[in-house]
Amino acid sequence: MVEADLRINDGVITELGDVQASDLPSVELDGATVVPGLIDAHFHAYATCMGGLELERRSLSYVAVNATRRLGAALARGFTTVRDVAGGDAGLARAVEEDLFASPRYLYSGPALTQTGGHGDPRPGDLDVCFGHGHMNEVVDGVDNLRRAVRERFRQGAHVIKIMASGGVISPTDPLRIPQYSAEEIRAVCEEAERRGSYVAAHAYSSEAVIHAVSNGVRSIEHGNLIDVAAAQIMNQHGAFLVPTLAAYDTMSRRGEAAGLSEVGRAKNAEVLDAGIGAVRLAIAAGVPVGFGSDLMGELEDDQLSGVRLQAEAQDSASLLRSLTTVNADLIGRPELGTLQSGSPADLLVLSADPRDDVSVLWDLRRPRTVIRAGHLVQA
Repeated sequence: MVEADLRINDGVITELGDVQASDLPSVELDGATVVPGLIDAHFHAYATCMGGLELERRSLSYVAVNATRRLGAALARGFTTVRDVAGGDAGLARAVEEDLFASPRYLYSGPALTQTGGHGDPRPGDLDVCFGHGHMNEVVDGVDNLRRAVRERFRQGAHVIKIMASGGVISPTDPLRIPQYSAEEIRAVCEEAERRGSYVAAHAYSSEAVIHAVSNGVRSIEHGNLIDVAAAQIMNQHGAFLVPTLAAYDTMSRRGEAAGLSEVGRAKNAEVLDAGIGAVRLAIAAGVPVGFGSDLMGELEDDQLSGVRLQAEAQDSASLLRSLTTVNADLIGRPELGTLQSGSPADLLVLSADPRDDVSVLWDLRRPRTVIRAGHLVQA
């Protein structure tokens, strides 16, 4: 951390150091600490509720308008970039690009890919109903069908491909730990993504699911709560990232029932709740780059910063700040978003204290913070 002036021009940092005075507008920060804008690598703009068919089939007009509210709230908290890993589309991305509403930079996957009966399949076992795709998930089985689905997502501007590689908390019929998709299916998805210069993010909890995913080409493991030492070491060997989502489990344990989380979902959440912090520690010890994600559904999205507080239990303050900035920026292939250098986008979070000395300033909204996105002050 250094004491310096910043000059911003056309949304980009153009000087850093002892900047000469000019006629341009200036702001005196009086000793505040400036860090790169935070990055949430596991965001759900389209998550209008906790899950099920209601989540997938609500009118897209409502879903999109609600997404603008969710994105605007994330920006006001200091997240200047989000990666949406189950949902989003070219229309919402274009609205962000055209500044039709206040939003972080927006990278999306389109609907996540799930096998029949997998984590993204919302149908209860006793409900006789057809489901192919929704706003956040699409059921796709078989190598050829998956290749076609991946190509379609890239045609529509997807940044990343998301697959479901194990059971999940809110899905009704799949065991939590068992790997999903065959090795051939995962390899096909990863091959298509790599050929486009992209990568695959996989929802996975257990060691067996994580090893299955990264051994077949997955780069980004989402959640990973139930990994062991061996799984962490294999992640490191394959150059995979871990994106913990600790806020989701803590918030669901406190508020899930009122928000509509099923009894089955509450039982699954209890299984992974206490393991998440330990998984972060295991990953760090194995040399795995650890990012940050929130993964909050429905009305729970206002607990986004609680994930930062929880992750601080597993990391020192400097490491946590890197997870929120440089690590996530490297993960998404936009390293310039994680630094404050000449030529970097002027996405800034101004805090009332140095988070290396007082880490709580990262999540405590009672203390002053100022958010700047592409050189523009974000109005709270």
